[in-house]
Amino acid sequence: MKNISILGSTGSIGTQTLQVCKDLGIGVSALSAGSNIDLLEQQIREFHVPVASVYDPERAEILKQRLHDFPCEVYTGEEGNCIVASTPDASLVVTAMIGMIGLKPTLAAIEAGKDIGLANKETLVCAGQIVMPAAARKGIRILPVDSEHSAIFQCLQGSSGNPVSKILLTASGGPFYGKKKEELEGVAVADALKHPNWSMGSKITIDSATLMNKGLEWMEAKWLFDVSDDQIEILVHRESIVHSAVEFADHSVIAQMGVPSMYLPIKYAITYPQRIASGDHSLSLFGKSLHFDAVDEETFLCLKLAKQASRAGGLYPTVLNGANEQAVALFLEGKIKFLQIAELVEKALAETPGGDAENLDDVLAADRIARANVFTHYKEGRV
Repeated sequence: MKNISILGSTGSIGTQTLQVCKDLGIGVSALSAGSNIDLLEQQIREFHVPVASVYDPERAEILKQRLHDFPCEVYTGEEGNCIVASTPDASLVVTAMIGMIGLKPTLAAIEAGKDIGLANKETLVCAGQIVMPAAARKGIRILPVDSEHSAIFQCLQGSSGNPVSKILLTASGGPFYGKKKEELEGVAVADALKHPNWSMGSKITIDSATLMNKGLEWMEAKWLFDVSDDQIEILVHRESIVHSAVEFADHSVIAQMGVPSMYLPIKYAITYPQRIASGDHSLSLFGKSLHFDAVDEETFLCLKLAKQASRAGGLYPTVLNGANEQAVALFLEGKIKFLQIAELVEKALAETPGGDAENLDDVLAADRIARANVFTHYKEGRV
């Protein structure tokens, strides 16, 4: 069994990844977290982790003091994340961090020759044109952890290079499926965080409520599976049993199904190409019905905007993502309304130059400008 490192070990994906490691006896070489040092300390001690990082420097110093009796090196900041990502003992790095913060450590892991268990959508959304060539040059495997992309990846196994006609990306529809825009005018943060099928972190849960999450997955799929925008179709599938499907050139469709749990896709990325029995639940199809519907893009404008950014290319996906991250943060703080997330993203796309993403500096600059655009509109009451 390989040793792994985890970026974002105290979040939803990170904690579930550690459960997989515990169940399968997989070693953990390094962990990173943002500020939750209570849980991180528990993880370090339980899994005997020799290297850790806390993004917040004050919290990192507190953790160092707490671990005075334990042989663990504690780092901090962006540099600390990159150290965790490139720890020599790990052969796989699971990138479970949320947002653009995951980009630099992912590139550091690739440069260090580590395979990537990718749960950080923003890495490919914002810098796929940088990350994928870097991985190819180093011979690195990027193994998808998102349930939808894992499903597509699994459907492609054994396809012998047969051409893909279409990727069918499924969406639960989130907590507001079936509602119209006027019904969403006054929804509270607590309402948007009530996902019907999945237990996730707050940012991803809000993205699922706006369907921005599906737009980010759309762009991620383009890079992972080398397909065009015209080869991707989104289907609302409320049961969350079919996690996605692939239609081949002969119009045969292969789907991957399972219970709505991240355990299986995480495990498959870690153990690929093997399938190892462990503690995940078996799917029973008795008495189940499967339904598929189109997305209402006029109500869920974020998905429509994501498709537009994807087709425009260049730095527009970075602008979309940066604006969305800033707008979602404002919504979670109760500073803007739910529908204003899409309004702010649309303004940022219209007012921020796209241009070409020639290098990492271009990507980071576009991200900063998009965030500033959203914050300026909010501060000046122009939303």
